[in-house]
Amino acid sequence: MFPLKDTEMGASTFFASALPHDVCGSNGLPLTPNSIKILGRFQILKTITHPRLCQYVDITRGKHERLVVAAEHCEKSLEDLLRERKPVSSSRILCIAYEVLQGLQYMNKHGMVHRALSPCNILLDRKGHVKLAKFGLYHMTAQGVDVDFPIGYPSYLAPEVIAQGIVKPNDHAQCEKPLPSGPKSDLWSLGIILFELCMGRKLFQSLDIAERLKFIIMLGCVDDIVTVLAEEHGCLDVIKDLSENIISLLKKCLTFQPSKRQVFKELLHDSLFSEVSSAYPPFHKPVGLFSSSPRCANLTLPEDISQLCKDEDNDYLAERSIEEVYYLWCLAGGDLEKELVNKEIIRSKPPVCTLPNFLLEDGESFGQGRDRSSLLDDTTVTLSLCQLRNRLKDVGGEAFYPLLEDDQSTLPHSNSSNELSAAASLPLIIRERDTEYQLNRIVLFDRLLKAYPYKKNQIWKEARVDIPPLLRGITWAALLGVEGAIEAKYDAIDKDTPIPTDRQIEVDIPRCHQYDELLSSPEGHAKFRRVLKAWVVSHPDLVYWQGLDSLCAPFLYLNFNNEALAYACMSAFIPKYLYNFFLKDNSHVIQEYLTVFSQMIAFHDPELSNHLNEIGFIPDLYAIPWFLTMFTHVFPLHKIFHLWDTLLLGNSSFPFCIGVAILQQLRDRLLANGFNECILLFSDLPEIDIERCVRESINLFRWTPKSATYRQYAQPPRQASETNGTRSSMSCFSADYQEAPRSDLSRDSIKLDDLKAEVSPRISAEDLIDLCELTGPSHSKTPVKKTKSSKPKLLVVDIRNSEDFNRGHISGSINVPFASAFTAEGDLVQCPATATLQSFKGRVVVIVGNAVKNTAA
Repeated sequence: MFPLKDTEMGASTFFASALPHDVCGSNGLPLTPNSIKILGRFQILKTITHPRLCQYVDITRGKHERLVVAAEHCEKSLEDLLRERKPVSSSRILCIAYEVLQGLQYMNKHGMVHRALSPCNILLDRKGHVKLAKFGLYHMTAQGVDVDFPIGYPSYLAPEVIAQGIVKPNDHAQCEKPLPSGPKSDLWSLGIILFELCMGRKLFQSLDIAERLKFIIMLGCVDDIVTVLAEEHGCLDVIKDLSENIISLLKKCLTFQPSKRQVFKELLHDSLFSEVSSAYPPFHKPVGLFSSSPRCANLTLPEDISQLCKDEDNDYLAERSIEEVYYLWCLAGGDLEKELVNKEIIRSKPPVCTLPNFLLEDGESFGQGRDRSSLLDDTTVTLSLCQLRNRLKDVGGEAFYPLLEDDQSTLPHSNSSNELSAAASLPLIIRERDTEYQLNRIVLFDRLLKAYPYKKNQIWKEARVDIPPLLRGITWAALLGVEGAIEAKYDAIDKDTPIPTDRQIEVDIPRCHQYDELLSSPEGHAKFRRVLKAWVVSHPDLVYWQGLDSLCAPFLYLNFNNEALAYACMSAFIPKYLYNFFLKDNSHVIQEYLTVFSQMIAFHDPELSNHLNEIGFIPDLYAIPWFLTMFTHVFPLHKIFHLWDTLLLGNSSFPFCIGVAILQQLRDRLLANGFNECILLFSDLPEIDIERCVRESINLFRWTPKSATYRQYAQPPRQASETNGTRSSMSCFSADYQEAPRSDLSRDSIKLDDLKAEVSPRISAEDLIDLCELTGPSHSKTPVKKTKSSKPKLLVVDIRNSEDFNRGHISGSINVPFASAFTAEGDLVQCPATATLQSFKGRVVVIVGNAVKNTAA
C-alpha cells in the first residue's frame, strides 16, 4: 500500500439486504448473510493500489447487516468546484479527465466497474490530483444484488443502465443475476461530469428523478447530444467557446450506443491528450516480496539519507502505509462505528417505534413509513488521527528508521530499542495492544522482510520475541523458507479439472472454522477450494485426508488476497511437521508418532502416563486430530496464531511438547476421572490457556533430549544445496535430530512393534553425555564430569552385570543388574541401589545397558 502522505482516512456505512430466516440454500444449510458475502468480496479491493484510486483499508460488520468501510479519503472533491458555479478551464478539464481515465482503466484491468461515478466521488488531494472514491461498491455488492438501494446517481447513469432497470431477484436459492454494467457506462458518467465542469453547474436540477431518466433515454433520438444538453440548460454560448479538444472529448464520452464508445486505453492514447499525457509517467505497481522481478527495480532513495531523522517537524507517521496507520489507529482506541455515531450518521431507534400501527391477519402492516436507514448514506466521515499522534508524540524519528545490524550470531536477543525492554517482558496479549510497541515492531519487521532472504537470520531472532499481527502472514512465510516466483508456480497448477477429491473438499469446507466471517464467506469457500485442490494436484504421491482444510485455514486467513502464498506456506509446512501424514496408507507414520507422544508423556509426567495407561485412555483416542491438523481442529484461529508463532520456530518434535502441555493443564481432571469421563472431557475440550501452553511447551522442549523424539518415518535430512546455507544458524533451536551428523553414539532405528512395547523413550549416548554434563576427548572411553552444573540432577542406572559395571561405568551411576533385579512376582528387589533409585522419584532416571543391534522394520 502507498504511504498515507497528505491524505486522510474516512469511514462510510451502508446496509446489506436482509435474507429471510426460514429459507435454506440448495445444500440444506442456512443462507449466508449478504453482509458476509460483501465482506468476502471486499478483500480483493485492498490489493488494488493506484495513485488515482482511494485505497480501501478495512470493512467491519455490525448489527442488522450494517457494514462500515474504511478507506483513503480527501476532503475536497469536484463537487466543491461545481459549488463555485464557475466554468473550469480547458487545460484543467483535460488534466481531470486524463487522471479519471487512468483510474478507470486500472479498475477495468482488474475487472472492476465504478457505476457510481459522480462529482462527489471524484476527490482531489492537496495537490489537486484526482482520486476516485467508492469505486468498489458495485463489485462488493455483486452488482447491487446484495443491497436494497441502486448503485449510481440518476443524473450520471448511462442510457444502457437505465434501460436495463433495477432487478432484484426474489428466489434466493436460485437467482438469475442481471447483466452487469460494462466499463463503458463509466465513460458516459465521466462525460456528464466533464460537461458540468465546462458549464460550472449541475445538469437536470429542475427535473425530478423520473424525468431525468426519461430525458437521458430520449437522447438516443438526437444526433448531437452535447448540443442538445447545452440548449436544454441554456449554455450554448459556453459550449461554443470550448476548444476543439474538449468538444471532441465530450462527444466521445457522450456517445449513446455503448458499442461505439471508445475504451479507456484508446482514449488515453488519443491525440487530444497529447499536451497533458507527458506529465504523467506510467504507473508501476510495487513488486511483492515473493516475485521473480527484482524488488529494487524502481527503488528511489532520498538525496541525503543522513537527513532522514534530523527534521523535527517531519511527519514520520505519514510515511507509513495506510494499512499500518489504520492498524495503529485502531490500537490507539479508534472505532469506526463510534466515529459514525458521533457524527450522527448512525442513529439508534427505539424498537417500540418500529412497530406497525395496524396489522392484518395475513401479516400485512400499515402505519409505518419506509425505513430509510436501509438506503445508502453517501456521507464519508474523516477519521481523526489526533489520538494516535498523541500516543506517538514521544516516539523519535529513529524509531521509524531502525538500524539493522549485520549480526550473524546464532540466536541472540532482539534488536528492539532499550526503551521497549519493559514492554517486551509483558504478556503477549498486552504487547499486541500496545500502540507504541507495535509501531516499533512493525517498522522493524517491515524493514527485515524487505531484505528477505538476506536478513532471514534476524527475522528468526526477532520472531522469538514476538511477531506483529499485522505482518504475521508474510513473517510465517519467511520462517518457512518460502522463496521464488510462487505466483507463477501456483498459476501453473490445474485447479479446474474435476478430480475424485472434489466431493470431499466440498463437504469439508462449509464446516471449517465457520465462526469466522471471512472464511465462511462464498469468496472464502472458493479460495479454500482452489488452494486445497492445488495442493492435492501438485502432490500426486499424497492424498486428501479430512483435516487438511483445517490445516489450510490459518494460511488462507492470513493471506486471503494471496492464494499463491497460502499454498506455498502450506506446501512448506506439511513436509516439515507432517511428513508422510497424508500418504494413502499412513498407519505406520501415525502409529509411530502416537507412540513417541505416549513416551513423551511418560518422560515428563510418569504419574499421569501410568493413570492414562491403566484406564486405557491412549493417545489414539484423542490425539490424532491434534497432530493431523496441528491443533487447528481443536483451537480457534486467534489461539492458533499465537501457538504457531512459536511452533514455526521449533522442529518437527515441538508438537509433542504442545500435546504434553495441554494434558498438563487438564492433569487434575484426568487423574480424578476414569475412561468414560475422559472421553467426555475430550469430546468438548475445556478452555485452554494458550499463553501458558506456549510457555510450558518451550520448557518441555528445552528439557527433552533430542533423540527421545527420534522417528524413523520423519522427514529425511535435507541436502546442503536445499538449505541455501541458512539452516546452520538456526539448528540449535529448529533442526531435527535426524539432521545432526551421525556417529557411533547416535540413536538407531528400532522396529515399530518394539517401540510400542517400550513405555519410556530411548535416548542416544550423545544425549546421555550431554545430560550427565560429561566432557572429554571425542574418542575417550572415560569422559569426566563437568565442573559447571546447570541442568537438573539425574540418576543413571546401569543394568549390566557387576563384572561389566566394575570394568567401567559412568561416574555417579548405580548398578542394578537386570538378571537379578526383580522377584518372581515382578517387584524390584530391595538393596542399597534400589533405595537410591527410590530417592530420585520425580527426577530424570536413565537406564543404560549393553548395546543391542536392532533392525528397523
